Amino acid sequence: DGHGGGGHGHGDHFDFGEVMVHQMIHTIEFVLGAVSNTASYLRLWALSLAHSQLSAVFYDRVLMYTITLNNPVAMMIGFFVFFCATMGVLMVMESLSAFLHALRLHWVEYMNKFYRGDGYAFTPFNFEVKEGEH
Repeated sequence: DGHGGGGHGHGDHFDFGEVMVHQMIHTIEFVLGAVSNTASYLRLWALSLAHSQLSAVFYDRVLMYTITLNNPVAMMIGFFVFFCATMGVLMVMESLSAFLHALRLHWVEYMNKFYRGDGYAFTPFNFEVKEGEH
């Protein structure tokens, strides 16, 4: 008859079109979330690839070049430049990578899975006893 919930606890009229639109919206949200998560992981992958290439360039062009000169002073200067470039550039990139990964986990994955904007005010947990409670 199309009325009732078919024994599923719904007393309203079942509208197939409304359910279909609702499911399509959820499907679109799921696909967009999957694409967003993939793009976020690709961003981290690109950062690690850049890190790998920069460390190879610093090693080959700075440290190994000065070693081939067979000059102890040039080797010390080359090692110093290599050390400063590695610590300065690569450590900053790794820190940025760790920061982006934590940010992505919190905002992209956690918020997509659990957060619902239902309009309820957030009330943090505390141990204070309110007036009238004992």
